[in-house]
Amino acid sequence: MDLLSHIWQIYLYQPLVNLLVYLYSTVAGQNLGWAVVALTVSLRVVLLPLSIVEGRNEIVIEKMQEDVAIAEKHFRADPMYMKEHIRLLMRKNKIRPWAKTLSLAIQLLVLVLLYQVFITGISGAQLSKILYSFVEYPGRLNTLFFSYQYGSTPKDFIAFDVGQRSLFWAALVGVVLVVDIIFKMKKLNQKATGGDLTYLIMFPLASFAILWYLPMVKSLFIFTSMM
Repeated sequence: MDLLSHIWQIYLYQPLVNLLVYLYSTVAGQNLGWAVVALTVSLRVVLLPLSIVEGRNEIVIEKMQEDVAIAEKHFRADPMYMKEHIRLLMRKNKIRPWAKTLSLAIQLLVLVLLYQVFITGISGAQLSKILYSFVEYPGRLNTLFFSYQYGSTPKDFIAFDVGQRSLFWAALVGVVLVVDIIFKMKKLNQKATGGDLTYLIMFPLASFAILWYLPMVKSLFIFTSMM
């Protein structure tokens, strides 16, 4: 257990914190929200080869729909053989389902690490102890991603703090998920079934509820990644 904790802290958590602080001090203009956006974009660039494989898989799967429909019709009485036939079709067309799984796993890992960063704190003496020698200690971090003064009084002020919960950003991710699901269903020319409609409603709703409970940084990461 100590070994796993050591690996997590030294090889995962500490590098992510250092990268986040480095981005904060350079490209993000000392704004932690924009540093998270820059981190997300950087991650997507690193995962680009997997994204290309995912895109190719989707194109090939679209072309396979007719063959899959024929297999389901002819081998309906033998589900095991039908699954094996579809598996052979995927192998013949060089579909690599592991690409999407690996990409999602890496993004989920970064989400968990970001959660730990914001829960345990990313400031003060604790931060200075884990920064590499070439990463400058930035002092107190600016966690306001977006702020706007729309009036003359202190109350006339809108601000989103990436370390706090945000109803708006959780709802925004939920809306984007709904749009994304509808777009994919139309792209595949799927007729909406009862299960599809349930998924269309329940998955974004559940995502909204979870993200509303968590710091806004999670919503910002997912939103940027989807965009």
